[in-house]
Amino acid sequence: MNSVTGKTALITGASSGIGQELAKLFAQDGYNLVLVGRSDDTLDRLAEVFKGNYGTQQVTVIKKNLSEEDAAQDVYNQVKAKDITVNVLVNDAGVGLYGLFATDTDWEREKAMIHLNVLALTQMTKLFLYDMLARNEGKILNLASLLSITPSPLMAVYAGTKAYVYNFTQSLVNELKDTNVTITALLPNATDTDFFNKAGAQNAKVTDEVQDPVMVAKDGYEALMAGKPKIVPGGLKNKSYEVLAYVAPQEALASLMHSKMLPKPEPDADNDMSPKLAWGIGFGIAVLAGVALTVAYNNTSVYDKARYRYKAKSAGNAISDALSSVLDTVADVYQNAKSKAEELAPKAKKAEEELVA
Repeated sequence: MNSVTGKTALITGASSGIGQELAKLFAQDGYNLVLVGRSDDTLDRLAEVFKGNYGTQQVTVIKKNLSEEDAAQDVYNQVKAKDITVNVLVNDAGVGLYGLFATDTDWEREKAMIHLNVLALTQMTKLFLYDMLARNEGKILNLASLLSITPSPLMAVYAGTKAYVYNFTQSLVNELKDTNVTITALLPNATDTDFFNKAGAQNAKVTDEVQDPVMVAKDGYEALMAGKPKIVPGGLKNKSYEVLAYVAPQEALASLMHSKMLPKPEPDADNDMSPKLAWGIGFGIAVLAGVALTVAYNNTSVYDKARYRYKAKSAGNAISDALSSVLDTVADVYQNAKSKAEELAPKAKKAEEELVA
């Protein structure tokens, strides 16, 4: 606690959810804060909490709707007018919108979402990154999503904006590699915030598997401080989703995501599945998918196997290497079992014929 003095972190979307949890972590580490959000009342209360609980020396509150034209420029101008040096920029603010793109969703809301998720984030990054490079010091955290690497029916425009954020961030990682400025993409899975309510997706199946924003913020904070190019919080399960996104067909991913985004079925006492049964079915599907992937992998050329390994490794985490090893192992087991079955088949057939005779 209070390990940093004199540095300032600017967090957009700081009034709730992941942004609020990130602000708390910066406060605990002794950063001064610039909190940006629509609700100045909430931000004012947070400022008092941070000062009282963590001894934060300076908290600047900027009430701003970043989906409005030139809002990012106005935030930057206010910060410069107060002579504040932003050492860390966190682009957390973002919204979603649920429904069929062609018939359900409203264009004005989509346009505002694109402005917030893409234009404001890009302009904030450009303005503050320029100053960071001039000092050759600074860190940026951009909130992407696991949806940034998968198609997402029923949230198509949102997923598209997050794909931009992820690609944009990784491109800047390369541009900044010879400097002391780092940029990190945070790719959380569905998280227990007000996001789904605001997006109109509060009844989507995926809300049954949301993860803790405290955990997401902690993993993102640690990756940011370590200068990592990206982080998928949530352990092995979410990292396996990342690997799957790189190696599975896009059509299959789209179907999977569509099923997760569908509304929850109406409760039915006669057909209600217990949690154990639901887990069992999910495990069965995972096994079938694994077998299908293994068979497909086993029947590919040496070149394609090497290509798949490369894709898996590009996920940039421990499970990537494990995936290639497991695929090879399972493929070998499959081949051995297949060979053994081919050896036993004639004997079984002969025994059947003798039994019939």
